[in-house]
Amino acid sequence: MICLELEQHLDSYLDREIAADSAAAIREHLRTCLSCRQRVADREAVGRLVRSMPYYEAPDRLHVHLSTHVRRARVARHLFAWAAAAVFVVSVGGVISLVRPSATGDDRTAGDVVDGHVRSLMAGHLFDVRSTDQHMVKPWFLGKLDFSPPVVDLASAGFPLVGGRLDYVSGRPVAALVYQRQQHTINVFIWPTLSDRQNIGAWTLRGFHVRHWVRDRMSHWAVSDLNETELSEFVAALRRM
Repeated sequence: MICLELEQHLDSYLDREIAADSAAAIREHLRTCLSCRQRVADREAVGRLVRSMPYYEAPDRLHVHLSTHVRRARVARHLFAWAAAAVFVVSVGGVISLVRPSATGDDRTAGDVVDGHVRSLMAGHLFDVRSTDQHMVKPWFLGKLDFSPPVVDLASAGFPLVGGRLDYVSGRPVAALVYQRQQHTINVFIWPTLSDRQNIGAWTLRGFHVRHWVRDRMSHWAVSDLNETELSEFVAALRRM
């Protein structure tokens, strides 16, 4: 078993929902891999922290409010279904589509990127390799991913590279490069794509700013609590390299 396979099965292993032979393979890998042992320890620490949080019983008035809200929502759904059926009946000869708005693929990925950023900060797992030298960080990914991520240092622009790690975003393993701006952390998630989009996507989610762009068929997602101006400066500097 390699580090990447452990990352894919880590949740099942910690929840004891994995086959015995796979669990044995993971334990054998952890015996010789300090990085993965630290990853498991970090995840277990987060679990213990969550379980230690106090439990508060919801007040009766909240139960009443929610029950009333649920009943009203059910009535509204039934009325909507009848209205939709009536519209269909009277629309003979035409086609009427009722479409519920939904998040785009990029919107969902932006949310996953923010989750990865927060997870790395909460678990204290920002780095698998900690270095300001791009010539040490880039080779570290060899053999751990099926692609070679571009790695550059932006210290001259005020955004020094401080390390990298493996991460998991939108159902696939990715490279995560970590940059610093004073006390602010910037995560840049990178993976291959068939897209050739040129414009930069921008989101603000849960207090974090996200930027997305594609370069040389590599999808880049930068996320930080930096203000938008400085994050835009960072993205511009990275795209120039």
